[in-house]
Amino acid sequence: MKVFKFGGASLKNSKGFQNVAALIKEYANEPLLVVVSAIDKTTNALERVVALAQSGKDYSSILKEIYLQHKQISNELGLEADIVHQNLETLVQAIASKAETKGDYDFVYDQAVSQGEILSSTLLSSYLQASKFPVQWMDARKYVHTDETYREGKVNWTQSQASIESLKEILQKKIIVTQGFIGGTTQNNTTTLGREGSDFSAAIFATCLKAKSVTIWKDVPGVMSADPKRLKNAVVFDELPYQEAAEMTYYGASVIHPKTIKPLANANIPLWVKNFDDPTLPGTVIHDCKVDKLPPLIVFKDNQCLISCRVTDYSFVNEPQLNKIFETLTQKDVRINVMQNSAISFSFCVDFREPKISKLIEALSKNFEVYYNTDLTLITVKNYDTATFQQYRTMPGVMLEQSSRSTLQVLVRN
Repeated sequence: MKVFKFGGASLKNSKGFQNVAALIKEYANEPLLVVVSAIDKTTNALERVVALAQSGKDYSSILKEIYLQHKQISNELGLEADIVHQNLETLVQAIASKAETKGDYDFVYDQAVSQGEILSSTLLSSYLQASKFPVQWMDARKYVHTDETYREGKVNWTQSQASIESLKEILQKKIIVTQGFIGGTTQNNTTTLGREGSDFSAAIFATCLKAKSVTIWKDVPGVMSADPKRLKNAVVFDELPYQEAAEMTYYGASVIHPKTIKPLANANIPLWVKNFDDPTLPGTVIHDCKVDKLPPLIVFKDNQCLISCRVTDYSFVNEPQLNKIFETLTQKDVRINVMQNSAISFSFCVDFREPKISKLIEALSKNFEVYYNTDLTLITVKNYDTATFQQYRTMPGVMLEQSSRSTLQVLVRN
């Protein structure tokens, strides 16, 4: 059996839904499980809804826009208006209710923002059923089991395996449509797996079902050496080893979610990245292989924050001081993207999520003088050559530079 994953850009309008149906029809000659993200820009809109609702501000216009976008798509697809629209209205009302819940922000975020995937998968399932596909909609929250780390749910693989294996019998008769990005706790609360986590969801289902392959359908021709919107001379890789792809995602390459590769590599399941608009293009396969002399891979990671901790008594930054810093990072669940130390300070770069980073800085300030800068971009050049090494390390606005035998990283002001 195969697993397909369709992102939000693939489902941005009715034509996208029709294209998804055409692809499923072409490839559905064996059992197929389809994982979908929220419709294009819906997650961003839902994040704004939560932020406004939690601060007591009006969010009704954004919610109305979400509803009208989904309603327009359903109308253009010719779905039964009364049934589908009533279903959409119910889901949108649920978003409002969940967004206004009082409590931990990350918990509220997951309960509300997760509804984007429920909306898109419900709409796709309705369209496929109307198009006479043998389809069954499944709630991923009942199969992908996680702990209660909201916004970064950690998968309980043993429990998820047992639940997902039960889908094998259904897959012999029907195409399953389910959601990416979301999971569920033992308390029946919703968790999310990290921003853009639908790729990881596809890997979870594929691993537990021992799938033949996973295909992520994107608006790019495959995995590229750089974001083509930033660098016009980016090239497409025909194939990549698991390890190379995993390192790309670690450094911030957005084409695949960072957690996706490991379970697939452990199970030796190939991952295809193919073009949604032109499926005849070969795409990129990530599998167990060896590729010599890869071109430089350049990854841009925006919205970074540089934090520097300086000891307050003129002593050096030694192991006990570093231990305090890393304990605080662990407690606040913050991951370092690059780090560097001197005799009296330790600097590190992290994704800037304001509420979380504010709490981190407050905690670190109990033991250190803390300085920070925001609105930075981390540029990673993997497999650099002489030209790219010189180009990026000498660019203006560099605040931090670090290099190894094969990788250069520079943190620059925007």
